[in-house]
Amino acid sequence: MSNLPAPGVYSIDAVHSTVSFVARHLVAAKVRGNFTDFTGVITIGDSAENSTLEATVQAASITTNNEMRDGHLKTADFLDIENNPTLTLKSTQITPKGGDNYQMVADLTVKGITKSTNFDLEFLGVGPSMSPGVLAAGFEARGEIDRRDFGVNFEGSLENGSLVVGNKIVLEFAVEAHSEALVSAN
Repeated sequence: MSNLPAPGVYSIDAVHSTVSFVARHLVAAKVRGNFTDFTGVITIGDSAENSTLEATVQAASITTNNEMRDGHLKTADFLDIENNPTLTLKSTQITPKGGDNYQMVADLTVKGITKSTNFDLEFLGVGPSMSPGVLAAGFEARGEIDRRDFGVNFEGSLENGSLVVGNKIVLEFAVEAHSEALVSAN
């Protein structure tokens, strides 16, 4: 039997969560970045198959700790935040893989294009939060996309033909979500 937190609605705590990505740069390096403004809800059902995740990310909150690069990522070459202010993720299927591990299939929308995307999902556990009567549940997810599938077609290259930015993007989420604890009627 797969482990899950108690059924209910869990709101993502953006202060204690990260939405990040990794992209190759000039073949030799990896650029890591994240989004700092996002919201989401995890609804735990009576089974993994009856559970869902929905999240919205504000594209303008992208940061790679380099102001010039972040500015370029916001343009039509990449996220086109003027015409596409949000990125969204909505699970369509969650399947147990054993223990605390799951496979999540989700509709990911980037730059106005929605594609089904696979994620490895791990339930990290549940326990009391810092607030009385509130439970905290932890999850991590990882998936890979090809940026060109989402219309991110920047094709900068070097003299030898090497891409400035790789096509494969790794998405990583570390989430803490909170739900009101069940209070007994004693």
